[in-house]
Amino acid sequence: MKQVSERSINVASIRVMFAGGGTGGHLFPAIAIADEIKKIEPNAKVLFIGTKNKIEARIVPQNGYAFQTIWISGFHRRFRISNLLFPLKVIVSIMQARSIIKEFQPHVVVGTGGYVSGPVLRAAIMKGVPTLIQEQNNFPGVTTRMLAGKVNEVHLAYERSKKYFKRTDNVFISGNPTRINLEQPSKGEALEYFGFDSKEEKRVLLVFGGSLGAHTINTAIMDNLDQLLQNKVRIIWQTGVEDFAEADRLSRKYSSRDISVKIFIDRMDYAYAACDLVVCRAGATTIAEFTLLGKPAILVPYPHAAANHQMENAQMLSQHGAAELVSDDQVSEKLLSTVLSLFNNEKLHNMSEKSKTLGCPTAARNLALRVIQLANGKNYSMSYAGSSHTT
Repeated sequence: MKQVSERSINVASIRVMFAGGGTGGHLFPAIAIADEIKKIEPNAKVLFIGTKNKIEARIVPQNGYAFQTIWISGFHRRFRISNLLFPLKVIVSIMQARSIIKEFQPHVVVGTGGYVSGPVLRAAIMKGVPTLIQEQNNFPGVTTRMLAGKVNEVHLAYERSKKYFKRTDNVFISGNPTRINLEQPSKGEALEYFGFDSKEEKRVLLVFGGSLGAHTINTAIMDNLDQLLQNKVRIIWQTGVEDFAEADRLSRKYSSRDISVKIFIDRMDYAYAACDLVVCRAGATTIAEFTLLGKPAILVPYPHAAANHQMENAQMLSQHGAAELVSDDQVSEKLLSTVLSLFNNEKLHNMSEKSKTLGCPTAARNLALRVIQLANGKNYSMSYAGSSHTT
């Protein structure tokens, strides 16, 4: 992708609207891009659109950004009564998005996937506002595939994803934006942050299942806790809400100098700096974080992800030698042997080197510059009359 010069862009008081949420995987890339926009131009105005009951309602205000909601939810592939309301929700949410766009008058609307971004991007296209999609997964989501031919730019994480698009003149390979940076704390400082003795030489396993936790991974750790700790493995464990009480109860049998259990880890930079190996789902944002830092991983793809995209993500990393793939239905059986095998041979170092080659440290910055370029190319006095935009 052609690099955008920061000096050539007039970024005075641009207004950018972001739509993406439901999970951290769709939300955190948007926040990463927004943060970079604000670094380039502190006077830029940013507004996030999401739903009132999901992670974005809590995380966006915590990060200092304005937030408004629309009435939308996902369409479940198995029959549910709530699916009957889906067509009505789409119509209402597009109307709500049009109203918000009319009031905020964004120069650019950015969609980062999930059911929130669809109505907002459609409303922006109808009103002639420049639009950009950032797609995290190897297999593009349904919103990306449906709207790719109508938006100004589509930014993918992987070259191999281009095969899913008929139109490619507006498609760019930009990597996945992440807030994790390379300026991490030292390992000793990170170990002490979690209450571990930095002078003891023990391997550290970081376990998490995304922003909501992962029950099968948590169960596998519970089943193998004794053996892991007996083999001098320290554990940093993010459980999510539902499994925290049981995990916390079990962990109290052991020294707090060897295990740290949390519902949610606020400082993932410390967690990554402290660990030698990651056990996690195969969400695109998670992969972007640990590959940026060159961390080896055991990936347990969420089996019910849309279009099985997590399995595709995990297979790609496994094929590159950056991760081991363990299926969700075998994690309790295979996790212990896989962890101990990696800790006891030289493969871990090779996996780390392979992982680092897949990271993209400039993704958030480059995407922020593309957003600004789109804003700068649009007439700020444009009429929001619903005319079609041109690239």
